[in-house]
This record gives sequence, C-alpha cells and structure tokens, in this order.
Amino acid sequence: MATRSIDIVGRRSRATNPADLAPKGFLRPRMVVAASSNAEAVRFAGGLMFDRVTAGWDVVVLTMEGGDPRPLQILGARPIDLEAALDYRFNGRRPQTIAIEAGLYDTDPRVRGRFARALEDADSEIRICGDRRTESAGPGAFRHRLSAAARAFKAQALVAAAASGADEVEEVFQSGDTFYHSKSA
Repeated sequence: MATRSIDIVGRRSRATNPADLAPKGFLRPRMVVAASSNAEAVRFAGGLMFDRVTAGWDVVVLTMEGGDPRPLQILGARPIDLEAALDYRFNGRRPQTIAIEAGLYDTDPRVRGRFARALEDADSEIRICGDRRTESAGPGAFRHRLSAAARAFKAQALVAAAASGADEVEEVFQSGDTFYHSKSA
C-alpha cells in the first residue's frame, strides 16, 4: 500500500510514491501528464484530462511543484511528484497516452530522455502541449474538442490553481514524433 502525504488541514495531498503510477483499475486505460506545475497541467491539458477521466481512464499528473492538489482533483486526476517518478524504474503496463508540457521538455534532460525512450517503445500515444507550435493545425497536430462539462470543470480547476486561462473550446497538442524531430533538426 502506498503512503500518501497529508497536509496539516487533513486533506489528501499529492502522492510521493511513484508506485502510484500503476493504474487504479486493472484494465482501465491510463494517461500520464508531465508538467512544470499543476496550473500548467490544467491550462494546457485540463479538458482532455477531465474528458478521459469521465470516460473511465486513470489520469496521473507528474509535476515538480508540490502545490495544492485541488485543481487536479477537480478534474479527477491524481497528482504525483515528478522527481520521484523520474527516479522510479517502472516495468508495468505503459500508459496509452502521455502528454508533456513543452517547457518541461525543454528544461529537464531527464524528461527528454524518458520522452525519447517512450518514442522508441511506440506503445503510447505521445502528445506535446503548451508550445507555440501546437497552436497551428500543421502535420501531427491533435485537437481535442472539450465537452461542455470539461470546459466547466477546467474553469473551476483554473480558479483553484489561481491561474488564468481562456474559455477554450479545444486544446491543441503536437504529435510527440513531429515535435521531437523538429527539436533535433
């Protein structure tokens, strides 16, 4: 059983045990989002996370900041410490979708290394979010049209994160393969 940290108010906080990356249901599809903060994860992929959770997916968000887990919990996602996850050697079933914030990719060589290995394994759909290149509908772009419920829950999660964000109808992601080759060119 994984140990969870508890804040002084007694609310459940982010998991620090990377074994929590294991899906909560044996056959549930899984999505992993890696971002520099909870607010960035919500801003760039909050609607997709909510829609996947309501479709029965297990959604895990890896961030470096320990901030308030409420924005992610509003969306139904489970926060996990990025540092612990990067140090953990996971040999289980791979997630079906991995979404990585472009800024985190640019600043952390360990994230880039894991990203490159995930591309080689080709077991997961890999998406990049939060980069100006994801704004265009060029080759490899993936547009997720948010449900009305996802827009409402994302708006509340942004308020909880004290983050700004427009009332977007869709979120745009770049294919991991296209993004990787544009960075290495």
